[in-house]
Amino acid sequence: MRLHLCAVGRLRAGPERALVDDYLARFDRTGRTLGLGPVTVTEVEDRKGGGMAGEAGLLRRALPRGPVCTLDERGRTLSSPDLADTLARWRDDGAQDAAFVIGGADGIDPALRDEADLSLSLGPMVWPHMLVRVMLSEQLYRAASILAGAPYHRA
Repeated sequence: MRLHLCAVGRLRAGPERALVDDYLARFDRTGRTLGLGPVTVTEVEDRKGGGMAGEAGLLRRALPRGPVCTLDERGRTLSSPDLADTLARWRDDGAQDAAFVIGGADGIDPALRDEADLSLSLGPMVWPHMLVRVMLSEQLYRAASILAGAPYHRA
């Protein structure tokens, strides 16, 4: 199952970009034998100033067929093993693609959030959308390592 990370904004070179690249490369190596990956990153920018609704339109066009998970502070809080189980279930149910959606500075348009198969929260705090990319990338790698039985995740 291919994963798609669809995000508002461009991640410039720097420490966040280095971390995202590292964790996604680790995910690709670990997930390959599990039928997971690769991860494709799609970045969109609303140059017309349409706000969350404009961003949602651009994000919808970037989404593949398959399960969609939005990252949102109002979403469900999952443990790392639960996220791993979710990925495995989607894969085992025959999904060829799954998408994770990160909104812009104002978050995800409520209509897009309501359309998603899962809305995931990284906790009750609000995180900058560029840091959410790092945290999600690490959790994807952690999920693959859990499914592979690797010692990275210590329960």
